Amino acid sequence: MAPPNPNLRRRLASHGFESNDDYEFALRLLFEAQPGGVRCLNIVGDSGRRKTAFAQALAAALDYPHVFYHDFSRQEAPVAAVIVDPESGATQTMDAPASAFDRVITEACAYSEGARVVLILDQIQASDFQEQIHLYQFAQSREWVGSVGTVIANAATLLLVLISEDPLYHSLQKISFKIWADAAGSALDFDPKDFGLGAEARGLFAALGDLFRQIGQAPTLSELQRILNDLLGRIRSVEQLRTSLYGWIENLDRDRLYAPQVKPLLEQVIGELDRLVGVEEIEVAAPATTFASASPWTTGSDPL
Repeated sequence: MAPPNPNLRRRLASHGFESNDDYEFALRLLFEAQPGGVRCLNIVGDSGRRKTAFAQALAAALDYPHVFYHDFSRQEAPVAAVIVDPESGATQTMDAPASAFDRVITEACAYSEGARVVLILDQIQASDFQEQIHLYQFAQSREWVGSVGTVIANAATLLLVLISEDPLYHSLQKISFKIWADAAGSALDFDPKDFGLGAEARGLFAALGDLFRQIGQAPTLSELQRILNDLLGRIRSVEQLRTSLYGWIENLDRDRLYAPQVKPLLEQVIGELDRLVGVEEIEVAAPATTFASASPWTTGSDPL
């Protein structure tokens, strides 16, 4: 199986998954290992469906021609098929058709014979425990014994991606390589020049770094770009800064943002912003108002 493409972080972002983490080395370890059966990637993290977004973006970023997906939380119980004889009207109940789980593995194995395939199994915590045991046996042996018979996975072309909100079955976990896919990963390491700013903005970036460490966040490139656009064009107060941060940063805890110990760091950012762009004092004079006529709010007329 081919290793990850160069500039993986940029490719993931182009497919909707943005992160400061660089997954190049982790995926190199996964793809260069020689598993005894099917290669398994376990995507973990606390951010719920972000793990699903990572799996889908990864499949696209690595140019897999075939992507199969199954969500155990949406699985429907198989319904027995009833066949009606058109002449006699007699009915015959056939065996229940293959489950969605059975079908998706069978199809993935079939396609893996001649092409690269990703099979994403999501919300595994909602599956029956016997299904996890069956999945482990499949990953080990590459053989899937389903309703249509036995199919064999091509270990060189099939990647099995496992996502669960609870820990996987122990044996299944032992044969899987884990990748953490939460939002705030690596620390903020951006430079003002990354955003077209000069050395005079270093004070602002240092203050932002202190603030982000305090609130436990590491904004991505696009998140920080939006925040900087707000800072340089619109923000002039602590409350406005809070609004921008909460609006743009994924999974930012609002209570943490409004904690008393965070306010001095917010004020520090505003102070550095004032030094960078200058403070422009504008006095707005209130226009003269004549109260000769009755207010439209009291006469019932439309104020608009």
